[in-house]
Amino acid sequence: MLKNLNNETLEKAQKENKTIYLKISSKASYWSKKMAQESSDNQSVSELLKERFVVVNIDKDERPDIERYYQRVYLLMNRQAGGLPLNIFLTPNLEPFYADSYIAPTAVKQQLGFEELLRVISKKQITDYETLAQKGQEVLEFIHPKEEQIQATKLNINITKTIHLQSKELLDKNYGGFTKAPKFHNATLLELLLDVYELEKDTTILEMVLLTLDNMTKGGFYDTQHGGFYTYATNEAWTEAYEVKTTYDNATLASLYLRAYQLTNNKTYKTIAFKTLDFMITQQDNSKLFSLNDEKIISSWNALMVRALFKAGSIDKQYHIKALETLEALLSNFYLNGMLYHTKDIKAFLEDYTQLGETLIVAYQHTLDESFLIMATQFSNLIIEHYYQQAQWIFSTNEFKIRENIHDGILPSAIASALSLLLSISSLVDINYKKFVFKTLELHSFNLMRQPLSSPKLTQMVLRYLKDDIIVKSNEDLLKENIDKRETIGYPYILFKNSESQLFELWNSHSSLKQENSFDKVISHLES
Repeated sequence: MLKNLNNETLEKAQKENKTIYLKISSKASYWSKKMAQESSDNQSVSELLKERFVVVNIDKDERPDIERYYQRVYLLMNRQAGGLPLNIFLTPNLEPFYADSYIAPTAVKQQLGFEELLRVISKKQITDYETLAQKGQEVLEFIHPKEEQIQATKLNINITKTIHLQSKELLDKNYGGFTKAPKFHNATLLELLLDVYELEKDTTILEMVLLTLDNMTKGGFYDTQHGGFYTYATNEAWTEAYEVKTTYDNATLASLYLRAYQLTNNKTYKTIAFKTLDFMITQQDNSKLFSLNDEKIISSWNALMVRALFKAGSIDKQYHIKALETLEALLSNFYLNGMLYHTKDIKAFLEDYTQLGETLIVAYQHTLDESFLIMATQFSNLIIEHYYQQAQWIFSTNEFKIRENIHDGILPSAIASALSLLLSISSLVDINYKKFVFKTLELHSFNLMRQPLSSPKLTQMVLRYLKDDIIVKSNEDLLKENIDKRETIGYPYILFKNSESQLFELWNSHSSLKQENSFDKVISHLES
């Protein structure tokens, strides 16, 4: 599966009969940095790797397809999920026979130290190669999940009761958040809860979110001096953090705090969001795109930043201008000859098309420029053609064909983002796109109805599918006069659509509901 990555390296492994050591890491991972430092500081380890192994280093953020594939290998070999770094040892014929996460320099309990492990593996390569190859072949036979019988259940709005009960049970009632230390922001879960609040106006749901937002910004997890959020808090009170910032975390959290401001009118949330965006803007490079520290510039992460800037732009126009500049730079640098790229050199994955597709919808909502809607429709057609397979979605179309899953990671599940895009296109362009949404939700309905918090963004799509979008149609001039009010309406699924009408027409995704002669009456109707 690495054949297209570096033929010269693989030929070297086969010619010299050396084990391939595949090291997958992330610059935002503490344990990745720790193991890399320990290895480089140990001269005997460095010499051993150089002498007896062929080393392949993979940046997880640059090649998430490879990371996902070999996380699957790790799961099969260890019967539990892996973390980062991910250390995979393969025969020269690419058969994986050993997988581990962080490996300490010296032995810990039953685990060998890294140098000792390298010596054992290099000896096995010489004395017992057939056993290693056989084990690797067994893993490869099971790498792709078998077709399972679908356990479908009816999608029902009662899912909100389960969301409420489970979130209340998981909530840290002292400091907010839904886990013990280390604590991550769980932004997609908080966004889901805000959807439920807007639909049901249950203040206990809002209180859970605000408790979390307030505690996350007291200092530590949030950088009170420079602005921006770190990757995660190392203690329950959010006051200590692993001090690495990422583009995707800050884009996601800026959007979340802006939404909280629009719902509560608490100016502290707006200040935090603006300070976060201002910090990010100072980190832009000459291409007007975003990357922090030594991050790669990644299209899906920049798409998230554009969305946050557009959201801020409905309050302060300087951010609207910055959003358009960044989107233009993103498209001109990463969308070339009808092909989208993940980085400058790597072709896009499902997450890139769906994140950028969602961003194009947001751009259309904030500008009413039809070219953004046309491109979003093109992206919808492309993902259905290349990534959709009988209600399943694959993450990439290259040699690492592995299914996308429904759980949110550092980015929301690309399946959920795909459905978000398709629901928007269904409401704005053609209702036939909704059949792909239904088939996907039906496939995962059993898990979603039982454990909605395990896949927060996909659960949002369940709510959106059941409640339906409200589309406000009118001529461009009338819509533009009220465009900044759209996100303040207390219903989470509202879209604007250009038409020739001199009135405001309210539609759901398949029929006309009402006409009003003023936008204030539209707001009153929707809020009632």
